[in-house]
Amino acid sequence: MGKELIFKTLRHEKTDDIPWVPFAGVHAGKLKGYTAQELLTDEDKLVESLLEVHKLYIPDGMPIMFDLQVEAEIIGCELKWAKDNPPSVKSHPWEGPNKEIPCDCKIPTEESGRIPMILNAMRRVKEAVGEDTALYGLICGPFTLASHLRGTEIFMDMVTDPEYTKALVGYCAKVAIEMSRMYIDAGMDVIAVVDPLVSQISPKMIKKLLSEPFKAVFDYIRARGAFSSFFVCGNATKQIEVMCEMGPDGVSIDENVDMPKAKEVTDKFNITLGGNIPLTTTMLFGNQEDNMKCVVDLIDSVREVSDGNFIISPGCDMPYDTPIENTIACAQAVKHLDSTRELIKNYETVIDTSNVEIPDYANSDKVIVELFLLDPDQCAACFYMRAAVEDIYDEIKDYAEYRVYKYCVKEDIPRYVKMGMKNLPTMTINGEQRFISIIPSKEELIAAIKEYVK
Repeated sequence: MGKELIFKTLRHEKTDDIPWVPFAGVHAGKLKGYTAQELLTDEDKLVESLLEVHKLYIPDGMPIMFDLQVEAEIIGCELKWAKDNPPSVKSHPWEGPNKEIPCDCKIPTEESGRIPMILNAMRRVKEAVGEDTALYGLICGPFTLASHLRGTEIFMDMVTDPEYTKALVGYCAKVAIEMSRMYIDAGMDVIAVVDPLVSQISPKMIKKLLSEPFKAVFDYIRARGAFSSFFVCGNATKQIEVMCEMGPDGVSIDENVDMPKAKEVTDKFNITLGGNIPLTTTMLFGNQEDNMKCVVDLIDSVREVSDGNFIISPGCDMPYDTPIENTIACAQAVKHLDSTRELIKNYETVIDTSNVEIPDYANSDKVIVELFLLDPDQCAACFYMRAAVEDIYDEIKDYAEYRVYKYCVKEDIPRYVKMGMKNLPTMTINGEQRFISIIPSKEELIAAIKEYVK
């Protein structure tokens, strides 16, 4: 059974097969014709869509809901809803000079916000498919939740007020533990602590401010007899080792990270690695051959490092409009690896960059700031990188302008290739890559832009 395959892999036991976990978050709604908002607010529609995921994609494990704003909404953030994306946070209740940490009465309970709907959906899916499929409960990681509450100011807080930052993240870890308790009680086998913004923090700062509260979350999950997985987005290459030191059972990464190099690190700690089928170039905009080739190449590259301790999955929440046939192609490639390898052995993917025009930076009247993002409405790191520029725009608009490119827009992808983007999100200034998977503070960003003013 797929469930036992997931369990063995997360117990770091030898397996003959590689488990497959499609992260069909809002995409689950697409399968039944529901918008993201309908899916994430209606129990019956959520359950119906998840059972369709189970039927079509033959998962060994699957998430119930991919929404990192559930906790933030309960605590006081306003959300902006979309038809084809999870909601995004549009207000930060603790930004500004008020730095009080709320008491434990602000910890979510079974009656808070959308939690009753989520728990009921978990129980129903557990009863329907939980015998043969490992079910994942996804929670918002402590640092990303802290950023939802505090806004971009948290990146300056880490430097100017580390004790407050540590206290805030500690409170958010208490929220994560309570969410884990409720999800485990509802039958979840794996608790995924999803914290996209960890990739934006230096390993030294992670050890100083984040390791203790994160470790407490993973220790609690293990004490309850469930498995844990630490999800991170962006170029987390430098952060993987310190993530492993926090003690999760698994680490999941996206396409920004070289999988074989990551496997070398996770193997040192005997931790399971998960990922990282590209979400847009392959799953959303590719064809079936692109997806099969990607899966085969990923598996082969990881096996060159070592066998086992590996779960193949999309790099993050699958785009809403991902073609069904592309995900089926991924599933078939995992389940029938050798025959798929033979089928696509001579296939190559090519991206045409001939029509991309690069700005004439040297002769521009203003400094040109360009943001190369995955999807700022879905990716937390991308959202906060864009917010960092928007927050200072009134101060720089006389001498600088900014442009946003999205990896989820097919027409933008050739520009990423021509500009040599290796990691996302990345901010360039006059064509130079200045902030790669790092969100600068207000002062740092303004100073960097002024370096290019004529």
